[in-house]
Amino acid sequence: MNTPAGVRHYQSLRNVAIRLRDDLSNDEKQILLLYAYNGTGKTRLSMEFKQRGKRANTDKRDTLYFNAFTEDLFSWDNDLQNDAERVLKINSDSNFFAGFSELALEEKIFGFLGRYADFDFKIDYEKWTISFKKGEQDNIKVSRGEENIFIWCIFLAVCELCIDGAESYNWVKYFYIDDPISSLDENNAIAVASDLVQLLKRAKGRIKAVVSSHHTLFFNVMCNELRSIGHKRYFLHKNGELGYTLRGTDDTPHYHHVASLSELKAAMESGDIKTHHFNTLRSILEKTSSFFGFNEFGQCIHGIEDEVLFERALNLLSHGKHSVYQPAAMGDDTKELFIRILTGFLEKYKFELPEILIKRAAAPRAVVPAQVQV
Repeated sequence: MNTPAGVRHYQSLRNVAIRLRDDLSNDEKQILLLYAYNGTGKTRLSMEFKQRGKRANTDKRDTLYFNAFTEDLFSWDNDLQNDAERVLKINSDSNFFAGFSELALEEKIFGFLGRYADFDFKIDYEKWTISFKKGEQDNIKVSRGEENIFIWCIFLAVCELCIDGAESYNWVKYFYIDDPISSLDENNAIAVASDLVQLLKRAKGRIKAVVSSHHTLFFNVMCNELRSIGHKRYFLHKNGELGYTLRGTDDTPHYHHVASLSELKAAMESGDIKTHHFNTLRSILEKTSSFFGFNEFGQCIHGIEDEVLFERALNLLSHGKHSVYQPAAMGDDTKELFIRILTGFLEKYKFELPEILIKRAAAPRAVVPAQVQV
């Protein structure tokens, strides 16, 4: 088993978290950007990173984090009995809310919220609830996207307090931010990335940060706007039973479809092709088709040998319920068909593919069948 240059292998997310902390111990590295697919373990990694900063048998900690657990600190009381007093409840037991009532965060939260939404809010510090208003409507239930952006704005307000040296948050040495843009459209994704960059620039020299995401546009904006500040970029990949690989991508951010193509190419070269790989290939062709303005994905493979057969195969074989988490082996005839389609696509479109996987010994290729019936 050979490891491509720039790729490190780790048996567990705990070891990855230790690596990230080691990187941030270098004074030149203020920020780490981490790209990973959904299901890789980004949220668990953020908790491992946080756990590494806790001192045994004490309440000492050093990481303020934003992830799925942060969103779970809020829950709705929809007043099902009267359908009138709908409020968002706050779990005030969390350290996240230390000093909330004394510091009166409304003005800071409003400063961020006005960039993304057009509703008002009020915090009741006695009941630890938040009510929302839009126009003449009181006690409204905001959409899931609006709820998420509101919670994100609360986090940004707390980050400002940390940067400004508020005593209640003087324990914070690191921000760990995982996927802050769930349920947002692309315009807001760009705005969130840009605003976060400005905040992290303000934190330089005071607080270091890790930002992880599966959102390609958000990740790319972060990369572009952080060029002037010391940072490092990684692609995190779950490598089956082998654990995890961490690949530095400092030269250029790699988009999701490019990384996926690299995976498909590695699978093809090793012969370890699974049924779910047809779904992935179909997804890449759909994205390529949209980029070029084609009416249908099949136009991406026009001009390739056996294009009619290939298009029909992709239509049929990508409709199965093939899970990446329970991969099933592909038959030899179908495997060879996959190889021919992917090879033709890569020859037509000259992608620069990163080596993101640990290479395995190549398995024997399937014998090319004289005729493939689909």
